[in-house]
Amino acid sequence: MSTETAEQTALEVWVDQDLCTGDGLCVQYAPEVFEFDVDGLAYVKGLDGELRLAPGSRVGVPAHLRLEVIDAAKECPGDCIHVRRATDDAPVAGPGADD
Repeated sequence: MSTETAEQTALEVWVDQDLCTGDGLCVQYAPEVFEFDVDGLAYVKGLDGELRLAPGSRVGVPAHLRLEVIDAAKECPGDCIHVRRATDDAPVAGPGADD
């Protein structure tokens, strides 16, 4: 990252349900961002609290939850949480990131 800090960079997150193992670590780390649906898999939810059920649906990461969401991606046993910079789609945590 150039002169921007992690706190200044807008992040987006999404879950690949094809890889989700349903362990629930993400919900424990950031229940405001992740939630299980009736299928037992994790999904992201928007600021309105609604689950985004369409495959690849992204939501913005609230600034005060950045570390929790990044930790959830790093600890996910299914390696299915993608955290990306909103500006250039570069991976921050999860698949493709240099953890």
